[in-house]
Amino acid sequence: MGIYSRYRISKPSLEKVPDAQIQPKYHSLRSRTFWGATVAYSLYYVCRLSLGVVKQPLIDEGILTPAQLGLIGSALLFVYAAGKFLNGFIADYCNIRRFMATGLLLSAVVNLLMGVLGLFENNAGWFNLLLFGVFAVSWGINGWVQSMGAPPGIINLSRWFPLSKRGTYYGIFSASPYVGEFLSFILVGVIVGAFGWQYGFIFSAICGFIGVTIILLFVHDTPESEGLPSVQTLTGEIPVKEDSMPTSELQKMVLSHSGIWIIAASSAFIYIVKYAVAGWGVLFLQKAKAFSLESASQIIAFSAALGVLGTVTAGWLSDTVFKGDRIKPAILSGVLVVLSLAAFLLTGGGYIENVLYISLFSLASGVLYCIIAGLMAVDIVPRKATGAALGIVGISSYVAAGIQDIVSGHLIEKYAQLPKVTEGLTQTQILSATVYDFLPASIFWIVCSIVAFVLPVVFWNKMKR
Repeated sequence: MGIYSRYRISKPSLEKVPDAQIQPKYHSLRSRTFWGATVAYSLYYVCRLSLGVVKQPLIDEGILTPAQLGLIGSALLFVYAAGKFLNGFIADYCNIRRFMATGLLLSAVVNLLMGVLGLFENNAGWFNLLLFGVFAVSWGINGWVQSMGAPPGIINLSRWFPLSKRGTYYGIFSASPYVGEFLSFILVGVIVGAFGWQYGFIFSAICGFIGVTIILLFVHDTPESEGLPSVQTLTGEIPVKEDSMPTSELQKMVLSHSGIWIIAASSAFIYIVKYAVAGWGVLFLQKAKAFSLESASQIIAFSAALGVLGTVTAGWLSDTVFKGDRIKPAILSGVLVVLSLAAFLLTGGGYIENVLYISLFSLASGVLYCIIAGLMAVDIVPRKATGAALGIVGISSYVAAGIQDIVSGHLIEKYAQLPKVTEGLTQTQILSATVYDFLPASIFWIVCSIVAFVLPVVFWNKMKR
């Protein structure tokens, strides 16, 4: 079997399910596919965020600098952006089970190799340079295979669910990144604190392998491939003109839709803020507010629970409370994002206060992320071109997130102040005692959070099907 044959969308099964068993089997397979893809995508995020947890020990041990870490982080995001765009278009034609499992398997292997390489760490300057190069290349590869997760995960909603339920289930699926963040910052943070940064990557790899097993056991490609009728027939949904059009034609329509590009621009600024907190939040709490690695990881991790609540309720809120209006919840959540982010970055406070600040931020950003970066895009495109729409939104979002990593790393390093007295101190002690001024980076993040929700409000008339 060639690669094309192995990964293309499954053909309808010749064995048909008896009429009496159609609905029970449909609901069973739909549930298994949805929850399998949702849990697996949260484990995708563990393999993506492992670097964010290990930044502080890498900096304090003199292995890598903030600017180097910014470049490594941006390697994933830039490659992910291109991959999200291309894989979004490709996934519309693919077997989502095999496509999604392959991406997570390769991401787990990358994390495992980075952790194992770190076990050979020594103090030689050439080793640090080698590590930087290998990490940058490996993390870039990780970016490509990570982009194979979201498109099939969301396409499963189009293949298995009627339009009337897609908003609610999309909100639940969108919570999976926050579950992944929670697992990363709690569990990986504990592993790194106990055994070293190398084992953070190794533990993330194990989580990835578990995710691959879940995909293979639970996710199914299409109802037709399991001997069932189409989702329209199963749910009594009235067919529309686009259902009979070729996928390539529908994808061209999506490319020319101005509303998609406005959503893509707004999503870009959401991702700048989202990845700034996820990628630099632990380091910020350690260096700017003197929290330990464990406490800083816990603060960022606990916020993920509120992010889950935000994304899960976003679809329901816009469908019921706001009667399908996506703009009003976007405005309310956008204002809360700005205020809570400013409180987190510009005020002091202890453990509880910072948990409250970042939790409110995650709750509001979860709603904003789900409404703008997901539901608005899915609402205005045909079912068979869902992957293409998400590809367009994805490439702009992750290019912006990659630029953020470079800019943030540069601003943090530029305004760092070495200790005044360095005599008698080792290089590691000097780096550990360095004072970092996060104000320039904080202003950059806050301005982006304002633009994120202003764009769709100004141009909301263009964001219609």
